[in-house]
Amino acid sequence: MIFDTHAHYMSHRFDDHRGALLAGLPGQGVCGVLECATHSGDAANCIKLAEQYEWIYAAVGIHPESLIEADTATVARYHGDWRAELDAIEPLLAHPKVVAVGEIGLDYHWPVPKDEQQALFEAQLELAAAHGLPVSIHDREAHGPMYDTLRRHRPKGVLHCYSGSADDALWLTAQGLYLGFGGTLTFKNARKTVEAAAVCPLDKLLLETDCPYMAPEPFRGKENNSALIRYVAQKLADIRGLPAEEILRITEENARTLFNV
Repeated sequence: MIFDTHAHYMSHRFDDHRGALLAGLPGQGVCGVLECATHSGDAANCIKLAEQYEWIYAAVGIHPESLIEADTATVARYHGDWRAELDAIEPLLAHPKVVAVGEIGLDYHWPVPKDEQQALFEAQLELAAAHGLPVSIHDREAHGPMYDTLRRHRPKGVLHCYSGSADDALWLTAQGLYLGFGGTLTFKNARKTVEAAAVCPLDKLLLETDCPYMAPEPFRGKENNSALIRYVAQKLADIRGLPAEEILRITEENARTLFNV
């Protein structure tokens, strides 16, 4: 069974077919999805989706890019005052379908002020720890400061769409973190990701989509969905010398352990 540990089904790209798509996923082997918010404006919708489907769970938090995107609540409603926004998000953590704080992290690809996103990230790590929740972490072109922060805070959670080295995978998982692998693992230029997947302890492996983005081969460039994780599982099975069904079993078990569902 497929457990997708990072999805964005509330993306507007699903607006005209969301219901039909989600209705068909269980029949394709999908037994769990973690729907991740990126700011307070879509957190309530993520929770509403999780309430509608027994097998969908929610993560709520503020993505670093939300600090500069005009259509996010972070900018449009809170005018960049993410501290006030976090105060509004915190009560949502008590909802029974909210099982993580996310999507949070660091992104140096876009021109997001580094000091602000670092402060936001650390505040959310502290919030998650205070509520005993794991985190879903975004790390784009920010490995150095990200790893320094993880060493200091030692959170429980997952580095989603892991893009670090095999050596870093070993110490990160030794510290207790899980690593999420998705469609990029199947890409032809994925040598570094393949190396990391090869050494990641089996009990720290997770599978994800980041849908509607990052569809695996042979669907690269098309809309992604949780059923396509089977292609990632097959690639991981080839790397680890295990049946794909065993990879799916292990990663489902790992997801349920991390998110306590």
